[in-house]
Amino acid sequence: MATIKGWLFQASSGPMEKNLTQPSSGIPRPKIKDTEILVQNFSAALNPIDYKVLELGFITNLIFKSLTPGADVCGRVVELGSKVTGYQVDDIVYGCLPPAAKHGALAHQVPIPASAVALVPQGLHPDDMVAIGTVGMTTYAALKPYVQPGTQVFINGGSGGTGVMAIQIAKILGADVTTSTSAANLDFCKSLGADTVLDYTSAPLAQQLKDTGAVFDLVVDNIGAPANLYRVSSTFLQPQGKYVQIGLATSLAGFRQFISNKIASLFAWGKREWIFVDASANQHEAFEQLAAWMKEGKLRAVIDSTYEFDEVPRAYERLKTGRAKGRVVVHVQDY
Repeated sequence: MATIKGWLFQASSGPMEKNLTQPSSGIPRPKIKDTEILVQNFSAALNPIDYKVLELGFITNLIFKSLTPGADVCGRVVELGSKVTGYQVDDIVYGCLPPAAKHGALAHQVPIPASAVALVPQGLHPDDMVAIGTVGMTTYAALKPYVQPGTQVFINGGSGGTGVMAIQIAKILGADVTTSTSAANLDFCKSLGADTVLDYTSAPLAQQLKDTGAVFDLVVDNIGAPANLYRVSSTFLQPQGKYVQIGLATSLAGFRQFISNKIASLFAWGKREWIFVDASANQHEAFEQLAAWMKEGKLRAVIDSTYEFDEVPRAYERLKTGRAKGRVVVHVQDY
């Protein structure tokens, strides 16, 4: 059996990064479906969903017993499925896999649906492209349907992976942007284009939003905290405004918050609708637009730190601190 270098997660108790191994004999070389391409991967970017899904206790043991983690991919096409059009061998592409795919990004070769990638413009670096992947696609889906020039947007959590993209994409689309972050990252969020930045540690966030006097057309919530923010949004969100949720805890508390917000939204009879973002549709188009903005210099990747392929557990430890400013990127192999 042909093998490749890659990381393998084996379901067990304890932190996900403690259950990662890089078998000396390698892992099986994946086979592609007729709608997939096989990518010789250069760079991968880590996401909180990687470990949150793999730390679900008995659910992990039942469903995700053994897999290679990672979603964000950037590399060279080495094989095409029989139904794939629009790409050829040696194209450089970037894109993302669904959470907990069996053959993830932390391997030298990765199968990925052709609909979930786009071409990398000439001259752009794989680290930068992989750093905008999942977070860019997700925030694009959260913003594009609702933002036009002059839209008032509040972004809850502006310095993490999705927040960094949300501020920039909202500004590109013409919005006036208010965001929240800690005191240490106020200037950083302003450098990304935010018009107003709130220090969520200085006073209750809902009160700060009310005190700004702004009534927002859209809220994009990257973190799900404070847990009651949607339920008190009548003081800062237009009656016909939208509250788009990106981040929630993958715990019982997060599930309760999801159900509570969904029920509250249903009983609001169309006012201040609560929407959990779905970025699964039109991935190719989103990645094409993000790549074009990168090429034009309108959008930039923000990389917190980079790690070599043998340092993957350390990279996840950095991500899990919650203090990463931008993306945590892993160099998979030379390009």
